[in-house]
This record gives sequence, structure tokens and C-alpha cells, in this order.
Amino acid sequence: MSITIKSEQEIEIMRQAGKIVARTHSLLAGILKPGMTTLELDKAAEEYIRSQNAKASFKGYSGYPASICVSINDEVVHGIPGLRQIQEGDLVSIDIGAYFNGYHSDAARSYVVGQGDSEAVELVRVAEESFFAGIRAIKPGAHLHEISHAIQKYVESHGFSVVRDLVGHGIGRSLHEEPQIPNYKPIGRGPKLQSGMVLAIEPMVNAGKYEVRILDDDWTVVTLDGTLSAHYENTVLVTEDGCELLTVD
Repeated sequence: MSITIKSEQEIEIMRQAGKIVARTHSLLAGILKPGMTTLELDKAAEEYIRSQNAKASFKGYSGYPASICVSINDEVVHGIPGLRQIQEGDLVSIDIGAYFNGYHSDAARSYVVGQGDSEAVELVRVAEESFFAGIRAIKPGAHLHEISHAIQKYVESHGFSVVRDLVGHGIGRSLHEEPQIPNYKPIGRGPKLQSGMVLAIEPMVNAGKYEVRILDDDWTVVTLDGTLSAHYENTVLVTEDGCELLTVD
């Protein structure tokens, strides 16, 4: 496993890329409403990212056809934007990446549109809070799988499950770098965290069981049991005394 440690110059570029992602999320959160199509969200995101002299990280990645991922209800990740209309009460997860001056940044947010049921609202809350439970494990001398364990413990304590077939990842010049970051505790401690590592930590939380499957479009991942799923992610810099979130404004 080769984990790249970013220089101060690289980190500063990734901060700028992260702000582009954060502001794109803010833009989409402000226009998200029942009746709009997922393609409208995609077009708004691409237009804004391009206006910042950046590119959408996902577009063309391994053949992915859109600029962002929009996943609804039982869709976990990688939902392809199209003509589907968003409905009142839908749980919508939006994943955005921006490539700026040679570096990527990546973040996801989940929303309940309008008036949703209490389970959907709770699922979105737990997904976000599990991320913060995970990053509280980042401290001097810590190991990677302490993040994983903290996320799993928080999610399962609320009666939900973490997806096991998909993981977080390192990020930098490439969208996906080492290390892989499970959202559950695997065997072993994982590599020791070092200042200068940049990680995309992204709990994917299901209301039911953790098993998933991929639809016939070869991209969209859905829960096997048809239950709701929520996704929350930030690009995180490991520092000497903790961490810094790069995808917040």
C-alpha cells in the first residue's frame, strides 16, 4: 500500500478544490425541490464547477456519463442524473467531485425533500453524525481502522447498517488513491495516520440490511432489501493534532 503525503502546496490547491465542491453543494441544496429532474441538478452543478475553472471529477471517470451522482431513496450511490422527477418526501443523496489545478476533492450530502417520514429524516441525521464520530478518532498515534470502527459503532447503535461493499478512499492527483477506508471495522488496525494524508471518508448508511446490488446500468447501487439509504462524505486532511475538513466553505 502506497499512501501519498501531500505537501503544503498540494494541500492549498486541494483546499481550493474543496471550496468549489462545498459551494456546489450549497447551490444545489438551495434549488432542490419537488418536481425538478435529477438532470437539472447535474446541469447546475457542471455549470458552476466550470465557472470556477474546474472540471467535474466524475464525468467520464471509467465511462461515467454525468457530472454528479444523484441517488434517490433505496439508491445508495452512483445514481445517474436523467429525466426522473424528484418527489415530495424523497431522500436524495448528491455526490460531487471537482478537479482543480491537478487535484480532486469529493463530498456527498443527503437531504429529505419537503416533508419526509421520520425514518428518512433520522437516517440522514445518523449518516452525517457517523461521519463526525469517525473523524473524532483522528488524533496523533491513531490508526485508520479506528475511524471505521467509530462509524460502524455509531450507525449500529441507532439501529441502522453500514454498507460493506463500498468504501472511502484516499484522494489527491487521482480521484481514488490508497488507502481504502471501510465504514466497518475489518481485521487489523490499518495503517497509522500521518499528517498530510488526505482521505475521502464517506459513510453509506442503510435503514435495513447492509447488502447491496448494482442495477443494469452498471452504475447505480441500491439496497438489496429495498430500504432507504443515506450518504455523507467530506475530503479530510489529517493534521498533527487532528484533522481539517477541506470540503466546507
